[in-house]
Amino acid sequence: MTDLYPDLHNWLSQQPHGLRTFRTFQQKLEILSRDDPEQRGVCRLLSGLVGNYVETFDEEPLPVAVADRAYGRLLDLVASLDLKGNPDRRLADINRVASCDLLN
Repeated sequence: MTDLYPDLHNWLSQQPHGLRTFRTFQQKLEILSRDDPEQRGVCRLLSGLVGNYVETFDEEPLPVAVADRAYGRLLDLVASLDLKGNPDRRLADINRVASCDLLN
């Protein structure tokens, strides 16, 4: 297993808050999902979460306050994941990702 989430978090924390960052994040999730199949579920959920956000603002103006808030939520969410946790912790992480909304 790789330390994929610390790497993702480090990368994400250095990016601008625009839609391009979110699209690139999805691409990184696809690669990580392929490289670490045990984490495929949480990667898929994160990708869907980001995809919904991107679709909402695709070719629409993205208010700076909305972008900042969504970016902060995603950054906090990725930082909170514990891939080395016990099954209960990992299930809690999956449920937290599944219930997250970057817009509200």
